Amino acid sequence: MGKQVGAEKPERRELGRVGDRTTFLYLEHAKLNRRDSAIQVMDSRGIVYVPAAIISVLMLGPGVDMTHRAMELIGEAGLGVIWVGERGVRQYAYGRPLNHSSALIEAQARLVSNKRTRLMVARQMYQMRFPNDDVSGLTMQQLRGKEGARVRRVYLEQSQATGVAWSHREYNPDDFDSGTPINKALTAAHQAIYGLSYSVISALGASAGLGFVHTGHDLSFVYDFADLYKAEYSIPIAFQVTAKFGNDPDIGSRTRRAMRDAFVDGKLLARMVRDLKALLGMTDESEIDVVSLWDDQMGLQKFGVQYHELQEDGRS
Repeated sequence: MGKQVGAEKPERRELGRVGDRTTFLYLEHAKLNRRDSAIQVMDSRGIVYVPAAIISVLMLGPGVDMTHRAMELIGEAGLGVIWVGERGVRQYAYGRPLNHSSALIEAQARLVSNKRTRLMVARQMYQMRFPNDDVSGLTMQQLRGKEGARVRRVYLEQSQATGVAWSHREYNPDDFDSGTPINKALTAAHQAIYGLSYSVISALGASAGLGFVHTGHDLSFVYDFADLYKAEYSIPIAFQVTAKFGNDPDIGSRTRRAMRDAFVDGKLLARMVRDLKALLGMTDESEIDVVSLWDDQMGLQKFGVQYHELQEDGRS
């Protein structure tokens, strides 16, 4: 028997520690297999082993060939998987990760289905961007205007700080290389933060589609959530990378690596977990793998119990 590769298989309760994981790993033109509790990654340069239980999201680019055994391990470890386009700039599909609890998605559905509570959560998200201002009385139109001015100011400040020229945001999803260096870096940076946001939302059992500010798209809440961190992470990092590597044709990869380092250094994953639970009013740890039966009169009832047929007077 050879030496086991990767960490020991974790218990389900241990998998709930989403905030302790590494943020993301992007792979392309590689063959993925399973070796014990590690993902075996093989390409023209050799073989490496990646412990599946320590990663939050795996971004799979073109040319990836994955075995059934590798996907089996990914499912066991609760690792989120996103199939993306070249250099990670488009998302095509997403694999269901870790949490089986419906507590967060039920809370999210209640909040988004009521105009008053939906506005409350939207204001809460804007308040996170303006900690020194009181936005509790602003309308959505006023909040959008305030946020637009803030983002324009962030772009201008980063341009002045790095010396990178800036005119406007431009992104062609069908032709990444047609953009300017700063726009390519911004695209790669934003995609990285979208991927991490999607992973946290889905891993904790919330819905990516039930947005409070954005609406009508299956990623509406991802856009809501990622917008909380762009001014702090993706925008400044894109300008910094462009200032240093603006002529590099592989600026997208350099930007992703810089984002990954910043996520780790800033402990963003743990922060996202706390922020998401706070936004949806679920500050306590929710139960995992608990299924109950709903009853309109008796509340939640045990699942997996053989119930006798009740008579009209309630006696069995």
